[in-house]
Amino acid sequence: MDMGGDATSRDMNADCVCLTLDRAALEQAFERETGKVLQERPLSELRPTLVSNQTVFIAPEHMETMARLIVTIDAVAKCEGYRKAVLEAAPQIARFEPGPIGIFMSYDFHLGPGGPKLIEINTNAGGGLVNALVARAQKACCDAIDRIFPESSVTGEIEEVFLAGFRSEWRRQKLDRDLSTIAIVDAEPQAQYLYPEFVLFRSLFERHGITAVITAPESLDYRDGRLWSGTVPIDLVYNRLTDFAFDEPASAALRSAYLAGDVVVTPNPWAHAVFADKRNLVRLTDAPTLRDWGVDVERSALLREGIAATEFVSLEKADDLWARRDKLFFKPVAGFGGRATYRGDKVTRRVWQSILEGDYIAQELVPPSNRTVVVDGRREIMKVDFRNYAYDGAVQLVAARLYQGQTTNFRTPGGGFAPVAWAKPESFGTLHDCLPDGSSCA
Repeated sequence: MDMGGDATSRDMNADCVCLTLDRAALEQAFERETGKVLQERPLSELRPTLVSNQTVFIAPEHMETMARLIVTIDAVAKCEGYRKAVLEAAPQIARFEPGPIGIFMSYDFHLGPGGPKLIEINTNAGGGLVNALVARAQKACCDAIDRIFPESSVTGEIEEVFLAGFRSEWRRQKLDRDLSTIAIVDAEPQAQYLYPEFVLFRSLFERHGITAVITAPESLDYRDGRLWSGTVPIDLVYNRLTDFAFDEPASAALRSAYLAGDVVVTPNPWAHAVFADKRNLVRLTDAPTLRDWGVDVERSALLREGIAATEFVSLEKADDLWARRDKLFFKPVAGFGGRATYRGDKVTRRVWQSILEGDYIAQELVPPSNRTVVVDGRREIMKVDFRNYAYDGAVQLVAARLYQGQTTNFRTPGGGFAPVAWAKPESFGTLHDCLPDGSSCA
């Protein structure tokens, strides 16, 4: 049941229309970090729906619940039984474990009536560095917001924390040289929606004395025991590909260098199999399986309460799943970015047949919470999910994604990434301090 601080944050999300993003400060930060690389156009023109103008509020206890669940998943992922089950079902390449555990793991939650519910884990999650800049480009436009930001804004040098993760990945593979070059790799990188973030990362690496390139996988070459991008030998690949098993012909050089142990890749196929394969959510919410792995009662209960109930789709269960479809969400096991996902109440018989013939999981439908935003002077209701960026089980940054429609899409005016503010109820002060008539801060 929603109580206490959650009721306050829910009211703030519904009624507070403060515009907290300092767009000018964000534009200046991007220009400072990227120079003229982004075609001398401001971010607001290049990606007008990447970042929302407004903050999303959450109760501290929900932040703690998400962090506790992430720690628990990380611990269970180290169990011998879990590893055995996961890797036996994974592609052959995923059974190669060179050491790195995966940078920028993301745990995505919906905030349901009973609290946060994990709906997905991703290994190539974007937006971490964008959100670091967004969090620092916030302004307190009224007393109520001013009381919250000191407790909630990003503290310290988050870029240093992110960079430390890359250095940690390098050390985990124990190559006998210093980390000096990084390739940021994705298919057609300049065409990717988050290409501006690739440029931010390149700037971050180069400021710390690391040569960095942004490249497509087919532009890489493996020879003489090294992976090359043109004339640059590559030490580490920051992998943003959705070719998770390096199966595509374009990934051939990367695959060879990775399996030879001649390049560090993060995140890698092993990390994707161990954490992001959607079948893992079935395993993590099955009490008998958890018991067989030696997971204690307390952790098992936390996993089953904190993860949206998930099950395999099979022909044997087809009639039962069809009857319950209105309360389910269907996702392909190897899917990403909301592609080929379906709300059960929207599924037609034709689509249902393709789901049965594919490799799908069915997940408890957890409606997302809402945030009121101002778009062109009018109020719009956005759906919200909460993305926890984590490394080695520790949360580094939490951001929200605002959207309309079935899945997050970064196409909704007024939507996009948003900072997350949390504080105890008394920190909000009297609600009307922020919104006497709903327009004081807009």
